[in-house]
Amino acid sequence: MPSFDYMTVDVFTSSRFGGNPLAVIPDARGLDPALMQRLAVEFNYSEITFVLPPRDPAHTARVRIFTPTAEIPFAGHPNVGTAFLLGRQGVLFDRPVGDVMHFEEDAGLVEVTVLRETDAIVGARIVAPGALEVGDRIAPKVVASCASLSAEHITTVHHPPVMASVGLPFVLAEVTDLAALGRARPNGNAFVETDTRMPRPEGHLSLFLYARVPSSNGVPRVRARMFAPLDDIQEDPATGSASAALGAYLASLRPEPDLDTHLVIEQGVEMGRPSTIEVHVRKSAGAVRHVAISGRCIPVMVGRIEI
Repeated sequence: MPSFDYMTVDVFTSSRFGGNPLAVIPDARGLDPALMQRLAVEFNYSEITFVLPPRDPAHTARVRIFTPTAEIPFAGHPNVGTAFLLGRQGVLFDRPVGDVMHFEEDAGLVEVTVLRETDAIVGARIVAPGALEVGDRIAPKVVASCASLSAEHITTVHHPPVMASVGLPFVLAEVTDLAALGRARPNGNAFVETDTRMPRPEGHLSLFLYARVPSSNGVPRVRARMFAPLDDIQEDPATGSASAALGAYLASLRPEPDLDTHLVIEQGVEMGRPSTIEVHVRKSAGAVRHVAISGRCIPVMVGRIEI
């Protein structure tokens, strides 16, 4: 009976059972996509990654990412968590793993760097594989309906709700305050109606709500929540790809043509799985050129799957 080792890790946290859990199959050779999808359903995490030998030997690995409902081209916390675990493992497909890895993914080549403290690997930083893409604006009343809020809770002072992506698209919408963010709940019927009226080839509607919060060190901070009920994610405790898109979009709105800026995003607080995602954006000649996200991780489980 064939078997496959697996590891799990909590991503964007330094506290076990916080952050966003991820399952990783560090050697997925022999697993076909249909079985990968069934394993994603079995784990029922927001994502699971399957590590395969790279097509180009100059790269570290090919990484496939599955949610319980579909394979996706890119996501933040799966890359951070996978790199963290592979870095700790030290060897992959009989080759040493360095501190800088390159993952082949459907969205493109993803560069990941492990983060160390006193030589111990504590997390990872990834560079988003895609340029910032800004899509359709979404009516505040539509966003409010999807989040079970009133339209006045969606603020357009800084920007209207908008579709944006650096590898995976999200609707980005700012709410008036933390109280409104805390009251938000995904309205499945509204998601279905909106998704039907605005079909997208890249997948179902995912909503990233945020509220600005005070900062004690001058670095902008927000609190965020992500809902994607059509992908069986009622709420996600940490969404790196959405955080990268938000950081890139907010930087694009700044008037400075050249900018090096940071954003700290707190997520998962309302779920009891607090997460911290750091976003670094570089802008030059008026365009966003570089988006990176980073966070800490902590290992949780190891085991074996029998097929």
